[in-house]
Amino acid sequence: MVLTPDNAPEVVYRRRLAEGAISYQSCDACGHLVFPPRVLCPGCGDTALSWRDSQGLGEVYSATTVHRRGEDPYNVSIITMDEGFRMMTNVVGMPPEDVAIGMRVQATISELADGAVPLFGPESR
Repeated sequence: MVLTPDNAPEVVYRRRLAEGAISYQSCDACGHLVFPPRVLCPGCGDTALSWRDSQGLGEVYSATTVHRRGEDPYNVSIITMDEGFRMMTNVVGMPPEDVAIGMRVQATISELADGAVPLFGPESR
């Protein structure tokens, strides 16, 4: 694969996110799930990586509340997505200290100043 400004993994991920999809890669050679997007599989080093879209559901793997002087506290969490990869993000829509390990969450894609980002809230069933 020849990398260009249009097909670099981060560019493809951001474009797909702006279109409403939380995407990840899967290695065609070994099946390793890859996130964040990369050029090479971290499992076997192969370059044959296919894009897949997540359903946006997962479980809080770890969570912390960040307190900055003069600002409201916020949550930073690692989410284990149902597909099997993990991503760092924020759980919003609730007090940050109430985010608990094992909590089921679902993503929404929000438009912020620097582009679209996946944010999570409690799963609605």
